[in-house]
This record gives sequence, structure tokens and C-alpha cells, in this order.
Amino acid sequence: MKILVATEKPFAKATVEGMKSIAEKAGFTIALLEKYTDKKELLDAVVDVDALIVRSDKVTKEVIDSARQLKIVVRAGAGFDNLDLAACTGRGIVAMNTPGQNSNAVAELALGMMVYISRNCFCPGTGSELKGKNLGIQAYGNVGRLVAKIAKGFGMNVYAFDPFVPADLIEKDGVKVVASLDELYTTCQFVSLHIPANEQTKKSIGYALLTKMPHGGCLVNTARKEVIDEDGLIKALEERPDLKYITDIAAAAQDVLNEKFAGRVFATPKKMGAETAEANTNAGFAAVNQIIDFFATGNTKFQVNK
Repeated sequence: MKILVATEKPFAKATVEGMKSIAEKAGFTIALLEKYTDKKELLDAVVDVDALIVRSDKVTKEVIDSARQLKIVVRAGAGFDNLDLAACTGRGIVAMNTPGQNSNAVAELALGMMVYISRNCFCPGTGSELKGKNLGIQAYGNVGRLVAKIAKGFGMNVYAFDPFVPADLIEKDGVKVVASLDELYTTCQFVSLHIPANEQTKKSIGYALLTKMPHGGCLVNTARKEVIDEDGLIKALEERPDLKYITDIAAAAQDVLNEKFAGRVFATPKKMGAETAEANTNAGFAAVNQIIDFFATGNTKFQVNK
């Protein structure tokens, strides 16, 4: 069985060696396509592979059509919007992600950005502390749970809204459950987003919710930029000079935000949530192990195109 690891931005060398070792012990071989600049290189490389591992690389219908032997593709990371799920399903190819492997990295970044914006972006002047502030977590999945755990270490009061997670499981972590998004935004000085971008969530966070936040409210986005209604965000920031927005995914209108609301908005230069050595290694190893388990036992636990 042949696994192709196709990465425009490669895994670290030590991670690749570890992935190879895991694969070889199970009787698989790994081929590498790294730092490729032409889509044709990927189309040629997938022709004879049984499994494919990517990071943020786009697995389009054209790629799927070229991969004549492909049985499974794994996105090493939590998101999977770079995979054409319909094309995979049409060919009977299992598409997976590796949820949870970069969760701690994202959670630490979310809290780090809260500290940064609260301390005036590390510029001179009187800032504020996180201790005693209310933090709302929108979606209590892998990342949300870790954000809650770290925030409690800062002495924050943590609230959560997630209609898909039983309230008793959330409360067991010492987190208060709220009944609605309105209550979350009304109650919390910080709201941290951990929702996917889908038809229900795209542009769902905007003026109406943001203007419900208490004085000094701050929205923290380490999820997806598509969930933000940017026009609504701009309007809220214009009307409420106390509001702040920090994000790991620069908005389409980020230049406008930076110019109009300097000191109140911050975006990382590129998406950095999973950019730690530990997260990359965890995701790479998980991707290989999931492929091996799929061929050995048929396990599709992390399939995203069911």
C-alpha cells in the first residue's frame, strides 16, 4: 500500500521520519511531494497511490479524478474545507480529518491573543487583566474545552453555549451553560468562537450579537473568517468604541479594520492556530495511524463525508 504525503508546506523533517517509521512497520510505503508549485505535480503524483495525506493543500475534483487507486484521503488537521467531499463521495473515497491534534495549540493562541489585546497590544498604557472576566465559549468541542480549562487557570468565569453537547458534560468541567447565543454575548466580556463554517454559521456573527456584549467586549475568532458578517462587525465597532476584535484568520476587510480601529483589532499575519511543532507532529502521526487502521479494520471514525 502506498501513501502519498503531499504538502506545499512540508511537515518538519523529524515528523516525516516518524510518519515513515509508523507506516513501514505496518507494511506501507510513504512517498513525498513537498514544496510543489505546480498543480500538475500533484495530479501526476496521485495516480498510483492508495492513500493521501495533505495539510492545507486543495484536494479538488481534478485531483480525485487523477487518483485512480485512491481509497482514503486524510487532512492532517481539524478543518477539511480544502477537500472536495462531494468528489470523494462520488468515487467512494473516504475523507477524514484528525480532530483534536492541534486543539491545545489553538486554545493557547486564543488565550494569548486575549492577553495581548487586554494589555494594549503590549504598548505603553494601562491595560486590564483576564482574572475575574467572563469568557463565553461558542461551541464546546475539543478546542472549546481546552480554552475553558486554560481560562479557569487565569481566574476567568467561563460560560458555554453548544446545543449539541449535553449540559451535564459541560457543567462537569466547572463551566456554566447558557440557554442561547443572546445570553452568551450579553453575559461575557470575551466570546471565543469555535464553530465550523457551514450554511448555518456563515455570516452568523455580526452586529446584533456584538452590540449585546458588555462594555469592553472582545470577540475572539480562531475558527473561520466566513462565520463573521464583516459589514456587521464594522458597524458594531463604529458604534461601540469600546468593542474589540481579535482573530487568527484575517478578514477580507482586514485593511479597513486596521485603519479604522487601530489598537482595537488584531489579526495574525496568517492562520497560526495549529502552527506549533507539537501540533504538526501530532496531526501527521494521527493521519498515518488512521490510514493504517482504516485498511486493517475498516475504521471510519473520523470520516467527514458520510
